[in-house]
Amino acid sequence: MAKFLNTRKTVAAIEDLIKNAGEKLVLISPYLKLSKDFKELLTYRNSKDKITTIIFGKQELKPDEMKFLESLRFVILKFNEALHAKCYVNNKQMIITSMNLYEFSMANNKEMGVLIDLDEPNDKSLYDGAYKEIDYIDSISEKFKFNIHHTTDKIKTFQKTGRRLSRKGFCIRCGNEIKLNPEVPYCKDCYKKWKEYKVKNYVEKKGVCHICGESNKSTLLHPACYSCYKKYKNILTFPLQV
Repeated sequence: MAKFLNTRKTVAAIEDLIKNAGEKLVLISPYLKLSKDFKELLTYRNSKDKITTIIFGKQELKPDEMKFLESLRFVILKFNEALHAKCYVNNKQMIITSMNLYEFSMANNKEMGVLIDLDEPNDKSLYDGAYKEIDYIDSISEKFKFNIHHTTDKIKTFQKTGRRLSRKGFCIRCGNEIKLNPEVPYCKDCYKKWKEYKVKNYVEKKGVCHICGESNKSTLLHPACYSCYKKYKNILTFPLQV
């Protein structure tokens, strides 16, 4: 059955939940200011090519927090202004708590939480019911767009280096020229075919990089070759960066 957690146990349980997460990890916290330990956990998960969805909503991200999250290719950051819930979930466990993913709260506040574990037969209906609400919050939350002034400054800096980026891209399936847009890297015909199955990590058999058009194991989630992604990630919006 569900277990009660005090402040210290809540922090430890969230750390374990992130560390032991498989393909599913959703972190819902109105306020965000990650401790060194939590940054290390997310960085390690990112190195394993595992997607993490973070939903927040109560304040502007600090520049250092923005820079860190923006650097993690496999973090999907979403914003919901009405968000007040705090919940952390992977494929086996869920923590519903009063604690934000906020360093000060973890070190100074008195918090409570409940750990729900699918290994406990009595917890399954509670997990399933809560996950439906998590899925709903996820669906109505907007992909977070980084501060426009921050983005403009990055573009200006990029332009000063002398590098140029064409507005034309390539369909990652057929290779035809299309408008450059890493979030929709298909031509209309190929996109209709992709929508029949909607497998975001499907590797195109004769795929090309959306940016340079060279042969590449492209997917909707990874439409660019590593070289182009590394070169242009600061001025283009890629699916897993927002």
